[in-house]
Amino acid sequence: MRPTEIMRGSPPVPEAQVTRANWRSFPAIRWGFTHTREVLPTAEIRRSAQPTPIVSAPRELAKLAFTAPDGKATTIEATLRETFADALLVMHRGTLIHEWYGDGMSVTTPHLICSISKAISGTLGGVLAARGLVDPEARVVRYVPELETSVYGTCTVRNLLDMAVAIQFEEDYEDPAGDVARYRFSSGWDVPPPGVEPSHQRAYLATLRGTGKPHGKVFHYVSTNTEVLGWIYERACGMPYHRILSDYLWQPLGAEEDGSLTLDSHGMGRIAGGISVTARDLLRFGEMMRNRGVVEGRQVVPGWWIDDIRENGDPKAWADGDLAEFFPGARYRGKWFTIDPARNALTAIGIHGQHLYVDLDADIVIVKLATQPKAMDVPVDQRWFAAFRAIATHLAPR
Repeated sequence: MRPTEIMRGSPPVPEAQVTRANWRSFPAIRWGFTHTREVLPTAEIRRSAQPTPIVSAPRELAKLAFTAPDGKATTIEATLRETFADALLVMHRGTLIHEWYGDGMSVTTPHLICSISKAISGTLGGVLAARGLVDPEARVVRYVPELETSVYGTCTVRNLLDMAVAIQFEEDYEDPAGDVARYRFSSGWDVPPPGVEPSHQRAYLATLRGTGKPHGKVFHYVSTNTEVLGWIYERACGMPYHRILSDYLWQPLGAEEDGSLTLDSHGMGRIAGGISVTARDLLRFGEMMRNRGVVEGRQVVPGWWIDDIRENGDPKAWADGDLAEFFPGARYRGKWFTIDPARNALTAIGIHGQHLYVDLDADIVIVKLATQPKAMDVPVDQRWFAAFRAIATHLAPR
């Protein structure tokens, strides 16, 4: 049986078989993504002392039918089963109407959210900007002078936020000897082969070089940009990233469970993809975004920052960038995707099947977590976007 034919219901991999060498490979990923703290060193993202309550009123969505991008008829239930899904939560107008968990998952299970971590960092930037701690238009070296001789010596914080750094880096998750592999060695996520120095993230970031072209012109998705952003936050706030996130965002929005952040050998967090949280707490984060930064009457994130994410993003930079062929006409701003500008919807995406979808017109927030065998599987992503649109149309028909 090929890996893509193995269904989610197959028995989980025994804990003893999962190591730092295989924890993100199928089928070990099924255990690894929900037990990251047992595989890698981590720091705690503290929960709130007063969690924001979630009101539930279940509705049937599993049988909802829709047409996949390949033209075939399918359902939410079949899509969950066929795409290695771990959780699907749907909130409509502030009420949780659908909550499904796969094997090994529950309300309290933390799950690695990969690059949804980036959207969290971009949102956190608005809180720090409003407090005068970070200036999005400032040069990176104002905060981290150690990067003066790297590609980051000539770019701004805004270039980091919008993935518009002219950097020599290919975000190829499959190349065992490429840029992503070296980056993962530095973050402690992968075991380097014999003779390769693992280094650490800050040392690695200082080695990265530019293309010689101007920054801010082309969308180029590179995870290290978000690591630099986290480094800036730490310098601006005088504390480690996990504490900044806890104090300025996660506790104020009312998270119910502790999260975690993976750490490298020198204690630097994997800002771009190392966060693990429960599906419900991720839903709370998405609901805050839907409500323009407000949680139970408290302004947690400035409304103008969320407006900027929703309304801006350079269409030409996207059209000239990495992902335009897969998602034509999209935009990217502040670490969030607007996949279809015709819909007033924001999306955070992580490899191996992580999605946070916030449809502001339909008043819907969707969390979908997974452990897909392939890091980047565009056809599966496109199928889920079709599913999200079907849910939105079903719940809030135009």
